[in-house]
Amino acid sequence: MSERWTGERLRVGGLAGAALLALTLALLAVLAVGSGGSGVRWQQPGAGATPLAVLGDSDSHSYGDSLSFPRDSDLRGGRYRASSLQWTEAVSRLRPGHLDLGPWGVWGVPVPIGRAAQWLGLSLRQPRKEDYLHNFAYAGAGCDDLTRGGGRQTQHLLDLLASDRERWSRGVVVVRIGINDLGTREALDAFASDPVGSRSHAVVEACLRHIEEAVGLVRSRHPQVRLVLVGIFNNAHWARFSDRWQDPVAQERIARALDRFDHGLQAMTLRFGPAVFFDERSWFAARWGGRDGAGAPAYRAVALGPGLRVANTSGDEPSNAVLADGHAGTAWNAMWAASLIDLLNGTWQLRIPAVPPDEIVRLVRAVTSGEPRGAGQNP
Repeated sequence: MSERWTGERLRVGGLAGAALLALTLALLAVLAVGSGGSGVRWQQPGAGATPLAVLGDSDSHSYGDSLSFPRDSDLRGGRYRASSLQWTEAVSRLRPGHLDLGPWGVWGVPVPIGRAAQWLGLSLRQPRKEDYLHNFAYAGAGCDDLTRGGGRQTQHLLDLLASDRERWSRGVVVVRIGINDLGTREALDAFASDPVGSRSHAVVEACLRHIEEAVGLVRSRHPQVRLVLVGIFNNAHWARFSDRWQDPVAQERIARALDRFDHGLQAMTLRFGPAVFFDERSWFAARWGGRDGAGAPAYRAVALGPGLRVANTSGDEPSNAVLADGHAGTAWNAMWAASLIDLLNGTWQLRIPAVPPDEIVRLVRAVTSGEPRGAGQNP
């Protein structure tokens, strides 16, 4: 449920331009460490809090980023923009004393500056965004952005892990990426029309290679950090695509292609442990169901509590699983965060208090009581 985004190129000519650029980059390199921001979405974690880092795309990019998602836009919640939460923000709200995503602030440099820095042999975190320090995910990222191109999320993660090796030896890194490679309408159309799976095999394997490279880099330098590899969501269940692929054969072909991806991640957890697989498709099916035998939508609503049912529909009100801009809503993200905590506890006995349904209900209802967009509320 995300979209690819690219920046513009920066052209610099002549020695004078290069000298000016070098000076600018030197200053920006200092700024790249970030600024503290408002800190409203972050509380000082306890001494024993588990550090948590994220690699990924817009399915993990925090909604409170006012640089990427301007407050006067309809992105990430519309009139509920000020209080709509990504799963990272839900984790920070629900269990701030147990999971530490780092301080909230502005980190990195604009994409054009980052690309120019690479031309000079420098590596600066990009894009510039307002988020948690440990969250390297950004909207539009593809699998190749984990280690290549401008993003190079993994390399910047390695710098973070190296800054406190002892603490990160008990940390967790969530890798949740692939939807921009395997979940677009074009990709799903290709899967649905590929009877032998040859084309789907190629694109899936390419994505897995990038993830394996990233995971291998992390594991080679930090053998104890825990890894959570998140499976691919089937975007055929995305509310925006509900009228497409209403054919059981097409659905089976799509599922077969996505199975390749998930099986590849599961194999990586065995090779690069300590690691665990988060089954995204099974998680969704256990809550909203799926399509019927003919491939038509047959979803059920999730009853979170009295008066709060969440349907697999689009809209900024909390009763919709997906926001109007196509990204997961607060209810979805809060449930996802709760399941992540359960997975961490079940796999590594982290003893993070489980998140009961009534706590999720309170968090979701807080969205409707939040100030409307533009009222001056901090992230």
